[in-house]
Amino acid sequence: MTEASKRRGDDRDPPKVEARWGRRAWELLEAVRRRAPLVQCITNFVSMDLMANALLAAGASPAMVHCLSEIDDFTPRADAILINVGTLSDGWLPSMRAAATAAARAGHPWVLDPVAVSASDFRLEACLGLVGLRPAVIRGNPSEILGLSSACRIRDSKGADSSHESMDAVEAAKSLAQASGAIVAVSGAVDVITDGLQVVGAHNGVAMMQKITATGCAVTALIAAFVSIDPPNALEATACALSIFGLAAELGMDMANGPASLRMHMIDSLHGLDEHTVTSRVSISFLT
Repeated sequence: MTEASKRRGDDRDPPKVEARWGRRAWELLEAVRRRAPLVQCITNFVSMDLMANALLAAGASPAMVHCLSEIDDFTPRADAILINVGTLSDGWLPSMRAAATAAARAGHPWVLDPVAVSASDFRLEACLGLVGLRPAVIRGNPSEILGLSSACRIRDSKGADSSHESMDAVEAAKSLAQASGAIVAVSGAVDVITDGLQVVGAHNGVAMMQKITATGCAVTALIAAFVSIDPPNALEATACALSIFGLAAELGMDMANGPASLRMHMIDSLHGLDEHTVTSRVSISFLT
């Protein structure tokens, strides 16, 4: 059993990890640190702090710009845009649509996090409309991806928490990827990433991440930063970002006493990742 699987409490056989993934993850992280991509985050109030600090720790430059009056001037300058609907409102939705449109016009990738998409008809319709604006990546938990793929609210949805496991949503993720043209990532004990044909699993992480609010939001922002480095290879970039974030949590868990200290040590560990640690401990494998 791998160290990552023990940390997750996972007794399945360890994944068949290809060494090239660790090298690719390091190349992307090093490029983020060197280029400091500007990531515009139109996100929820709960996630802003952790999201901004995770981006800074990875070497990116966060900008929490959501005012509609600023979109035309600011968004074309951003290397990537993150749209997160966690605290969605009528006032913010036009900004989200305008930013997605401006990003496409500028040729820059944008990433959608359809938080709690099944919570209301308003939220579902808003997310479906955003999917129509061609995100490069959609990242959600299993229940969110199931709801978005079916264009139907999941009635046993628990808000931003998932009622399903990531493997329950593999076929839905593939269908959504094929329909939208986006890379679709499903967070879980194994993070599942697909382009509609191939399916990749990122196996790093710790269970206690679920006890820290906005970790999913933060990793989606990190995905945006990684995808900005190599937009044509968004599947690789997405898988590597998920694995890097999970690895930082594994390292942070070695020093943590609970969720609050894990949050602090995870950010420190993300900032301090080195080549040997990344290339030897990133755990990504092809699932199909």
